[in-house]
Amino acid sequence: MQVAILMIHVAIAIALVVLILLQQGKGAEAGAAFGGGASQTVFGSRGTGGFLSRTTAVLAAAFFATSLTLAYFASQAGQAPEAGIPDARLIEQQRGLPTLDDDARDVDNTAPVLEESDD
Repeated sequence: MQVAILMIHVAIAIALVVLILLQQGKGAEAGAAFGGGASQTVFGSRGTGGFLSRTTAVLAAAFFATSLTLAYFASQAGQAPEAGIPDARLIEQQRGLPTLDDDARDVDNTAPVLEESDD
């Protein structure tokens, strides 16, 4: 489920970038007053401003929702003991090696020592 939400999140981000780049700035309206606004009649007298603004607002809300959902999943994944990279102490304990926290008296010194032969 997390992968599906991540894919939706990326698609929304790309759509937001495209929609924002399609929108005209406030200075573009001055050129339309002198006869350059004939190309905006496809979307009505207001142009594409209302449609693109509403679509951008909806996509921005969806982007925030997916961001919060992914953040929640990431926080829940950190609580599981098997998630992520294990701690160095855990690895050393599993291998039976002494850790830095162990006292010198607690270390097992009964391991066999290899002796050199005089051959």
